Parts: sequence; C-alpha cells; structure tokens
Amino acid sequence: MRKINRLLCAAAAAVLLGANTAQAAVIIVPPNPLTAATENTSASQIISQGPGAELLQNTQSQTSQTEQVQQSLEGTVFAGSSTIAAPVVEAEGAVLLNCNTGQILYEKNSSVQFYPASITKLMTALLTAENCSLSDVVTFSEAATTNLESGAVTINLTAGDQLTVEQCLYALLLKSANEVANGLAEHISGSVSGFADLMNQRAAALGCTGTHFANPNGLNDSTHVTTPYDMALIARAAYANPVVAQVSSALSYEIPATQKAGARQVTMGHKMLYPTDSRYYQGIVGGKTGYTSKAGNTLVTCVERDGLRLIAVVMKASGTHYTDTKAMLDYGFALAQNGEI
Repeated sequence: MRKINRLLCAAAAAVLLGANTAQAAVIIVPPNPLTAATENTSASQIISQGPGAELLQNTQSQTSQTEQVQQSLEGTVFAGSSTIAAPVVEAEGAVLLNCNTGQILYEKNSSVQFYPASITKLMTALLTAENCSLSDVVTFSEAATTNLESGAVTINLTAGDQLTVEQCLYALLLKSANEVANGLAEHISGSVSGFADLMNQRAAALGCTGTHFANPNGLNDSTHVTTPYDMALIARAAYANPVVAQVSSALSYEIPATQKAGARQVTMGHKMLYPTDSRYYQGIVGGKTGYTSKAGNTLVTCVERDGLRLIAVVMKASGTHYTDTKAMLDYGFALAQNGEI
C-alpha cells in the first residue's frame, strides 16, 4: 500500500511539474560563450513553441512595422501641426531633420544651394574619422598653411609643423582652423582637390543631390555649395560617428606648441554648448558654426532628448542663427511631446 501511495504521489508531482513548465514557457540556461549562437536559437525555438509564441511574433511584427514606417518617412516633409505653430525663421535657408526617421519637420528653401562656410568642416571631420587613426601624425605643407584668404581663422601653423589627427580634429571643430582642414585633406588624399573629390563622393553616398565641395574648409569659392537638407544629412552621419561626436562636445582643448606658437587653448565656437551661456540648449550633442562674407552666418546643431535626435541647419542668416535654431528645436520637441511625431 505504501508503494502504491508513493507511485501516486510521484505521478501527481510529474503532472504538476509539466503544467507549471508549460505555463512558464521560459527556460534559463547559463550562457556558454562558445555555443551562444546555438543556445540562443534553441531558446527562440522553445519560446516559439510555448505560450510565449504569440508575444514573440507580435514583438517581431511591431519591430518590422517600425522599421517600415521609418523608411517610409525618410526625406518626406511633415505636414504641419494643427495645435503647434511653425517656427519663425529669419535666415534664408533652414531645415529641421528628425534623425530617427529621416523626416523633415520644418524647411525653408531646404533644397536651395547656399555657401556653407565652415560648417563644411563637418564633412572634413567625418572623412578624417573614417579614414585615419587618432594617433596618425599630420605634417603641414607650405601650401596647406598659406593657401588661405585674408582674415581666415588659423592656429598659426607653418610648413613642417606636426600634429596628431586627434589634435587636428579639435583644432578643426572647436577653433575652425582653416590650415588644419587643408593639412588633413593632404594627409588623407594627397591634395586638397583630391580630398574635395572624396567629399563629393561621400556626400552623394549620403543622398545629397545639391552639394558640390571645392575645398575642406568652406572658404569662399563660387563652386562650393550645398543645401540645408544636404547639410542635415551630412551632419546626421557626422554626429553618428563617435569620434566626431566626442570632439564636438568639448568646450576646450590644448594644442601643443608649434614653431610659431606656444601651447594654446582652443575653445568651442558654438554658444549653445556652454551651460553658462543664455543660448545653452539642454541635450545638445554638438554643433558647428560658420561665417564668410558671402555665406553669412551658418549653423549646424544636433540635440537629443528622450531618445529623439534632431538636426537643425541654418544658412545665410544675418545674426539670427541662434534664435532661428532654438525656434526650430523647440518646435520639434513640442511635436514629440504632443505625440505628433
């Protein structure tokens, strides 16, 4: 009789264990690095056969739908809001890009060509980060340090000076040093013209259709043009690069002594990065300023809040570049808060 009772208890326990296992449908196995791929596949198969199958399928379906929506919004223009007023922008050209979806949230002459001035250097920085090691040494030539227009910003380099690529990137994006852009161009492509070809190839690969670069620094050239939308595409790629993003977020950096100058600090030109400045914008990732007599004020700004990353581009402004930028960014984040994007 005791034997029969033990058998009945064992059978009942087996039934209960089977039921609980079926309901949980989750098996936790310590990972084995050598067989992780196989084990993950097995786990997915186990889940897909149990009560979690529907949840897994729904998650996969939602992910696929999200990707399709993002792809379908790339390059489209937001229709506008019935409750949030569009920003007032004084600059001749501007665009606000949702980096997450590629949708244009606001535009003003976004496909019109303008002179970019020093926001050009975002493309130079991107190509440098993609083609060089930070420890590479750049030796500056006579042409790189003298082929500049009067009044061009420099860090007073001369032929034979050497800086690492890392030091060059800080001088390029914080100080906007024009001879540094030339030196990087020669280091990567052998010549400024060869580097300009590389810039145009990269721009085309990013989807730019109204861009033609003639130099790596943005100094005046009648053939050196881009559009606000193209510049937003370039900026999206640039700030997605961790090296460019890190350099662009710095407020200052020390450049070592060279032949004509001692060690010196270069500081960020974009005022929205400074917490003590009234123009500071919370969540800013990085930005680049530009100005020439023909380009007027140009400004690129990247900001991210709560997972939403926006790029604001202002071109051909007359002193309104910061207020125009703030107006666009405020508009974009208001749309997100309102659930419209």
